[in-house]
Amino acid sequence: MKKLLIVFAALFVLSFGVVTAQDQVTLRLWAHQEGAFNEGTQALIDAYMAENPNVTIEMETFEYDLYIQTLQTAMPAGDEADILALFGTWVCSYADRLAAMPSELVDTSQFFNAPMDGYICDGETYGLPQEFNLEYGAVLTNKAMFEAAGLAYPPVWETWDDFMVDAEALTQVGDDGQMTVTGYHYTNADAIVFAFLAGILQNGGTYWNEDMTGFVFNSPEAEATLTQMKAMVDAGIIDPVLFNDSSNWGGDAFFTEQAAMVLIGPWAVQYGLGDFPDFGEFDYVALPSFGEDASFAADSGWGLTVSGNSSNAEVAWDFVQFAAANAENALGWNMTSGTIPALRVLVEDDMYSAQLLDALPWLEPVLPELQYGSYIGGMPDRDLVFYDIIYPTILDMLQGLLTVEDAMLYMEEDSNASFE
Repeated sequence: MKKLLIVFAALFVLSFGVVTAQDQVTLRLWAHQEGAFNEGTQALIDAYMAENPNVTIEMETFEYDLYIQTLQTAMPAGDEADILALFGTWVCSYADRLAAMPSELVDTSQFFNAPMDGYICDGETYGLPQEFNLEYGAVLTNKAMFEAAGLAYPPVWETWDDFMVDAEALTQVGDDGQMTVTGYHYTNADAIVFAFLAGILQNGGTYWNEDMTGFVFNSPEAEATLTQMKAMVDAGIIDPVLFNDSSNWGGDAFFTEQAAMVLIGPWAVQYGLGDFPDFGEFDYVALPSFGEDASFAADSGWGLTVSGNSSNAEVAWDFVQFAAANAENALGWNMTSGTIPALRVLVEDDMYSAQLLDALPWLEPVLPELQYGSYIGGMPDRDLVFYDIIYPTILDMLQGLLTVEDAMLYMEEDSNASFE
């Protein structure tokens, strides 16, 4: 009997050791290289591991283009990390290789629709957004330049005519006739694309066909939008040859005082202040709408997903909800990364929004615009349509190389070929 007790005791100790070993979980997390984003994510990892000492989360970051290539090669091979930071607009293209979120884990209505909708594919949820990716609705303005031009600050524009009066007054041209300061820089790739889509919506149209199987870029609403964009070039507000995505990019132009106003997302402010910490006063100011409806289209921003190959998916999902759905944790990430929250309570509850605006005061005029945003919709190849078709075609039109009519025809034909 004594020997049996010794054997049972030994088995108990052995089994306890196995359970303990099984309780130790190591998760890998992949993300693109972005200093403030990575800093915010590492803080979340550290906080989660402090609360869950049996879990280790190892983050690996990749340069942006390399990250996309790595995802495209690793996921088919099943070699990807347990947790993947993905841009929400990409999520549905990877959904076959992602784990669906347990239905009771998080109430997705807590998130703004524009960022959340990118993570929902065929009725299943494949992740949670951490940011509202806004590229339209408000413009970044330089206070000193407004005051030097004798203009009221902050400005209030009821119409595009009001806006153009200020933009013309802010523009500067050298003795040689070359533009040295653009009054309004709206010719970055994202700025052109999202201004075009917003204009179609605000003019009462849609850029989707009825069943969302093709684009409608040749329409009266698209024509009105492009005509307005070209009118600002014709008024001398911007030279689209000198100012575009590859020459005097908007973020750089603003913080080097080559642009008095820039259409660019608030994410760019962190970049600018990192390089120019002593830059003067600036604010975001709401743009006028083309019509009564101030609607705009928005990408689904960066967030967290779980690999379908993860052997520890339950723990991975626990971290995702800890990072994205817990208000305090999500707020910390937004303040560190300099991004707009995807979680509604951080904007709608004064307790949280006060903390957000204390850290990122330039967001105050932006937050009321979020209600007008809607998800861009699922596209076969968003980057192809945006950066290889819409942006260069509209830039050619602004530079006088294409007519408005030809630009609309080319964009519709080439973009719809992406569905084939």
